[in-house]
Amino acid sequence: MRNHLDRQLHTVRNLGILAHVDAGKTTVTERILYATGTTHKRGEVHDGTTVTDFDPQERDRGITIFAAAVSCDWDGHRVNLIDTPGHVDFADEVERALRVLDGAVAVFDAVAGVEPQSESVWRQADRHGVPRIAFVNKLDRAGADLDAAVESIRTRLHPLPLAVQLPIGVEDGFTGVVDLLRMRALTWNDAGETAVEGEVPQELAAESLRRRRLLEEAVAERHPAALEEFCDRETLSARTLSSALRDLTRTGDALVVLCGSAYRNRGIEPLLDAVVAYLPSPLDVPPVSGTRDGAAKHGTRPGGLAAAAPDGAGERRPADPGAPFAALAFKVAATATGRLTYLRVYSGTIEKGDPVWESGTRRTERIGRILRVQADRHAQVDRAVAGDIVAVVGLRSARAGSTLCAPEAPVVLEPPGVPDPVVSVAVEPRTNADADRLASALARLSEEDPSLVVRTDAETGQTVLSGMGELHLEVAVEKIRSGLGIEVVVGRPRVTYRETVARGVSGAVFRHVKQDGGAGQFAHVVLDVEPLGAAGAGEAAGTPDAAGDTGTAFAFRSAVVGGRVPQEYVRAVEAGCRDALAEGPLGGHPVTGVRVTLVDGATHVKDSSETAFRTAGRLGMREALRACAMVLLEPVVEVTVTVPEDAVGGVLGDLAGRRGRITDSAVRGGSAVVTATVPLAELFGYATRLRSRTQGRGAFTARPTGYAPAPAPTTAVTPAR
Repeated sequence: MRNHLDRQLHTVRNLGILAHVDAGKTTVTERILYATGTTHKRGEVHDGTTVTDFDPQERDRGITIFAAAVSCDWDGHRVNLIDTPGHVDFADEVERALRVLDGAVAVFDAVAGVEPQSESVWRQADRHGVPRIAFVNKLDRAGADLDAAVESIRTRLHPLPLAVQLPIGVEDGFTGVVDLLRMRALTWNDAGETAVEGEVPQELAAESLRRRRLLEEAVAERHPAALEEFCDRETLSARTLSSALRDLTRTGDALVVLCGSAYRNRGIEPLLDAVVAYLPSPLDVPPVSGTRDGAAKHGTRPGGLAAAAPDGAGERRPADPGAPFAALAFKVAATATGRLTYLRVYSGTIEKGDPVWESGTRRTERIGRILRVQADRHAQVDRAVAGDIVAVVGLRSARAGSTLCAPEAPVVLEPPGVPDPVVSVAVEPRTNADADRLASALARLSEEDPSLVVRTDAETGQTVLSGMGELHLEVAVEKIRSGLGIEVVVGRPRVTYRETVARGVSGAVFRHVKQDGGAGQFAHVVLDVEPLGAAGAGEAAGTPDAAGDTGTAFAFRSAVVGGRVPQEYVRAVEAGCRDALAEGPLGGHPVTGVRVTLVDGATHVKDSSETAFRTAGRLGMREALRACAMVLLEPVVEVTVTVPEDAVGGVLGDLAGRRGRITDSAVRGGSAVVTATVPLAELFGYATRLRSRTQGRGAFTARPTGYAPAPAPTTAVTPAR
């Protein structure tokens, strides 16, 4: 029985499709579903007939907004596939998908090569250690060049790209590929149906042999078994090459590159073969790691796994259907049929009606139904086992990032990181009668999308919705309007600023004394405050990761000698200083990029306490910040604008007017590509302006790059919140 289950797991592939917006991810997904017989008609993005882009906004805008899961079968393997968004505003959807995937297919445009969001999703996959293969798409376009695309992968992403195919024909004449492992030609007719296998075309024979030799040498340099065979035989068999490429892919030492045209349905079958051959199964990845939840204190049976170790102890769960159940919820969606919670099952087996322990609320819930997901369609199944990606009905409190596990064996898995929002809008109902409905709608939105944050401004009383970008908020508001029928009024988006120290202070003294009967409070602290890092504000701002998270740069140390401030009070001072960083003196924005040193202090034998020193740290830090020279930081993004060559002048002038700094420009396929660093606050409404300047022919993408000092006029007029 165990061997049978292992064989089943070996035939599972959990993968995502990653790419820059408009590189063809959704079309690749649609062609995979068609090639595997899951669908019987090829869906088209421009027609709004795709399976995975089923949301009305996705079909209207022609882009993927929400990660969609589908399942299909190929060559005796079950492929669980997640089509992820390519727009930077929806990077959190990519982050949560990558957290639960075992492998990925990175799609690149054969004309543009590596684009800005290609880099962002690549770095996200790097952080999660997800093995990848590459598919260079759109080889039928004018200006398509496989070698140039591969070189851009090498220089901008820094893996070792190994092309295992050679295109047959160029641009509109692209008809197939040469498989360099088996030295065969695969061609497709105009209908793009099943590939026809044949001999390598005579005109490509010499080039195919040359590239095969280069592939063998590159693999032999990095794989011991391949090197041994290469030294003995001076060549590598197709079997050895395939085995070595599988090992190099799973370790990340090389990147297998395939090519084709998804729109014309050319190259999809070899891509599926590569998914099966090179990407890992759930058994090929390390066991998932977590910490013991300690739920045994809340009613688990004696002698259970939770009782074997204290809270916080390390725990590893292998991909074993017979092990205790453990799964991670990575997506929550409200549908007409109920609330769906999407799970990646890491270990164990779950059946309908089983109880599960939910780590976030620390309560037991019961599984209502288990569904095999096909985008917006679902098929009920009896059980889910380790390695499965399914949706379940019946969980009321689980959120994205929650761990679900067997009550007798509680564990907490690391949740996906949630980036800090960078853009905010004020939302309010058009009529007072809709106030409660709007509050419920916003709560549901933030539940489904953790990167959306809803808060009430303490000073203005406004409800503020914050997200990852202007488009992100547009989609959320439109969902409220069209999906729920609530008319809302939206204020101008606002960005989240930061403050930092440009010039610090030394020896800032604060004495906290409070005596109002009974035990008093006494704490004396002396603080040095300075910029974190020699580069000052610029360095303090930090560099965000691909998901746009800036974090809070803060360092604290104690230089007190002679025990004048006990260690427990030092920790209280640090906590107080962190409290003070929530609101800076310039406009009440969070403070970042600060180093604080506790240089001296004093205590009272009776009145000193951790509470007193925490208060002294907070109030003393506030006074010290008011004495420092502070700088306001604003979020900046890297913008890549693609326009016709005759419109470049106007675009450059417009970017300069938005305080943009041009960093690069190039000509690709007859279009000019301009890269600039622009303050996020200056990009509101830019999409409309760009379309009007280029007669609808221009496009742009943006990705967060961190924070930079804002100009003095902005500093003077920035509101407190």
